[in-house]
Amino acid sequence: MKYKKRTHTCGELREKNIGEVVTLNGWVDTRRDLGGVIFIDLRDRYGITQIVFEPHYHQKAHHDAKDLRSEWVISITGTVRKRPEGTENPALETGIIDVMVDEITILNKSVTPPFQIQDEIDVNEDLRLKYRYLDLRRRPMQKNLQLRHKMYQIVRNYFSENNFIEVETPFLMKSTPEGARDFLVPSRLHKGHFYALPQSPQTYKQLLMVSGLDRYFQIVKCFRDEDLRADRQYEFTQIDVEMSFVDEDDVFTMMEGLMKQLFLETLNVKIETPFPRLTYKEAMETYGSDKPDLRFELKMINLNNIVKDSGFKVFSDIIKKGGIVSGSNAVGCGNYTRNQLDVLTDFAKKLGAGGLIWIRVTDNGLDSPTMKFFSDDEKQNITKALNAKSGDLLLLISGEWKKALTVMGHLRLEMARRMNLVKQNSEPKLLWVIDFPLFEFDEEEKRLVAMHHPFTSPKDSDIGLMEIEPLKVHAKAYDLVLNGNEIAGGSIRIFSRELQVKMFKTLGISKEEAEEKFGFLMNAFKYGAPPHGGIAFGFDRMVMLFANENSIRDVIAFPKTSSGLSLMDGSPSLVDDEQLKELHIRVKGGG
Repeated sequence: MKYKKRTHTCGELREKNIGEVVTLNGWVDTRRDLGGVIFIDLRDRYGITQIVFEPHYHQKAHHDAKDLRSEWVISITGTVRKRPEGTENPALETGIIDVMVDEITILNKSVTPPFQIQDEIDVNEDLRLKYRYLDLRRRPMQKNLQLRHKMYQIVRNYFSENNFIEVETPFLMKSTPEGARDFLVPSRLHKGHFYALPQSPQTYKQLLMVSGLDRYFQIVKCFRDEDLRADRQYEFTQIDVEMSFVDEDDVFTMMEGLMKQLFLETLNVKIETPFPRLTYKEAMETYGSDKPDLRFELKMINLNNIVKDSGFKVFSDIIKKGGIVSGSNAVGCGNYTRNQLDVLTDFAKKLGAGGLIWIRVTDNGLDSPTMKFFSDDEKQNITKALNAKSGDLLLLISGEWKKALTVMGHLRLEMARRMNLVKQNSEPKLLWVIDFPLFEFDEEEKRLVAMHHPFTSPKDSDIGLMEIEPLKVHAKAYDLVLNGNEIAGGSIRIFSRELQVKMFKTLGISKEEAEEKFGFLMNAFKYGAPPHGGIAFGFDRMVMLFANENSIRDVIAFPKTSSGLSLMDGSPSLVDDEQLKELHIRVKGGG
């Protein structure tokens, strides 16, 4: 079919174009027939232009337009005019003009879409995902993908300007399951053997440092076979970075520069650097999270020194066992009813707390069923520590250190929501969380595991503790947090073969297992590995936050559902027996 190619996009024409003959191509967004004059909003990804079919202006074009419906694809040629006075549309960038149509070509018709192509729609997400190609016609979705594209370009330009080299690493690699489950790919040529899709390019980027490519980055797809949620997908995108001959400060400075550029060029927001830093211990004890939201205060206070000898045995006994009593002041919430306080108590219990101690602060002192167990000095010191005034509500939780603080952190977020402490368009808050433990004890597996990954370097001063008190060893690890969301994590790596062997030994990884899983990396360390470190950004999550969306599915072109399905193309799907036979695979139970 012959048609005229567009001279302008549907978001381009302005007052300066009045009188010009133009050709526009696009989709029929809306159609209005007002007394014989047909008005069409013509849409493409650049915007909307109103086009007009008037019988007295051009009878044939008007006749050809009578059957037009939403989502038909058309090409029109006509003359740009200024809209009649009083009909301008300030909501459109093209709202001063419209186009009087001389000629129309219908390029393709459309059946009635399963939902309207509008900015705001109340449609089940599964329907949107099934017809994703229609969902992506909506301006909010196109705006998100344009933002994502822009962020890609900023990242690439920033690292290129700072002497980094972009290197692609393999998608078919050796299975080294240390985090989530691997996605496995059977080999046709090597019967019974499998590749794995990379959970991250971690070992490859360390090998690139051994190779002498001292500054590497990559915007890379990664794969994890894990349960999905709003900020997680089987396949996700990382900004992967590694640098040689650096320490933590060098990494921080380089990444702060990137964040500064991203905020300025995408949101026109100036952020201050350097970002604040909190140790893991400070973050947990002050905010109840290793990814604290600093957009509001509502800090938590360690009350151990005040109540360690208290007559309230729940507290004193917990502290003797190495636990913690944490308190927070919900300013102005002293008028909470007993029912509201019971709801908060249930909230804490569902998260695993043994209970919640609440204290109303009144003109006559502290009001709580537990106050009879506290001395006057303890009451006074609790009031002072939490900076409490009449009308406030004090909330206290006790228990094992990490568990109690985590519950208190969730309660902090819940109270912030109730108190409306996070304002719309509030200033972004970034920080580094540092000095993580190198190891943690996995209760399910009953063994030590690496809190980050087994290539993370311990603090130099703590190396001697690895074999005697491993849980006291701190890591040269760090996370970058934005508004309560971890957006990046990294570490200075182990680059000594001897230290890496010690790390594997502490984790209970035998020499044979280490050789089988990581022998290629260990061999590389024999040939002069430089000190190196890096970081990886969760790019999808970052775009989600910049776009002010609640799900990464809204910033990915073709995402999976929360159950890992692609409703649009029907994957995962069955394959025929011949394909399975070639791969030496037989599916039990048929199928």
